Amino acid sequence: MRRAGLLLVLLALPGPGCGPRPELRLTGRTMGTTWHVTLVGRGSATHLQERIERRLEEVNQSLSTYREDSEIRRFNRFRRTGEEFPVSGDFLRVMKVAARVFELSGGAWDGTVMPLVDLWGFGPAGPVDEPPAEDEVASLLAEVGFAKIEIRDSGALVKRQASVTLDLSSIAKGYGVDQVAELVRGEGFEDFIVEIGGEVRAGGVRRDGRPWRVGINRPRPDAAPDELYRVAFLRDEAFATSGDYRNYFARDGVRYSHVLDPRTGRPVTNRVVSVSIRAPDCTLADGLATAVMVMGAEAGLALVERLDDVEGLVVVETPAGGLEDHPSTGFHSEPAPR
Repeated sequence: MRRAGLLLVLLALPGPGCGPRPELRLTGRTMGTTWHVTLVGRGSATHLQERIERRLEEVNQSLSTYREDSEIRRFNRFRRTGEEFPVSGDFLRVMKVAARVFELSGGAWDGTVMPLVDLWGFGPAGPVDEPPAEDEVASLLAEVGFAKIEIRDSGALVKRQASVTLDLSSIAKGYGVDQVAELVRGEGFEDFIVEIGGEVRAGGVRRDGRPWRVGINRPRPDAAPDELYRVAFLRDEAFATSGDYRNYFARDGVRYSHVLDPRTGRPVTNRVVSVSIRAPDCTLADGLATAVMVMGAEAGLALVERLDDVEGLVVVETPAGGLEDHPSTGFHSEPAPR
């Protein structure tokens, strides 16, 4: 589950107006990246670092395609059609959100793209130096299709095609954020922010009483990791950004992004360089950010406008090389300070 973080959490600096409320910051590593939690106020912080790490380990053990013994890798090796493959609660919940994003996006997001991700060099099989042949792409497209997996409320998945496999990397990190947010809220913290590799969920307000601030990375391949493009403000909501400018390879002057269109089997070429989604939970925000990147600005924003409590910002590279913002009706942010 490796994806470069495209968001920066901007914390309040202590000052005379901040009041006496204590602040606790925890950090660690998971899913090939880092996690950060900032807690404001008084709650039960005893063994919290250990509990967060244990919960993230459970999620990673279920959904990581980089672990041979993970639940998702065992499902991918399962080759019996029509038979139930019992899954954990984590796996089942993520699959239900995945099914919703697949349906909402008309297949622009599809969790069964694992063979194509490997083919293009963006998965556990390792990188490649040149794009695959058209016949290779066409052959693997026959193994892609979320409808080839049945999700049963009994807690099992059923393959309708033996070769179908899953890669939920573009949604699992958001799920990890949600699980940590629920954990810290259960310990009595109402004001907090959780971030894993750039995906964020915020509760309440910062120490100074203001909304949490999240900076969107400038969507350029040569941008520094801390170079900001815009700043968004969060309170009791999640935020996720997907971009094509961190993970790619170039061949003969052509850049091939890790964002694949599961309907064509190829990297997207719609000039969308970044999508930020604001939603009630990070699992949905994470999946929609990738879906909208594939759908493109017009169709993607039309989807966002149809969804309750969801807003988005699509950044498009113009033919002249500039950046053009396309926000949904209710998306609010401000330019990053220079």
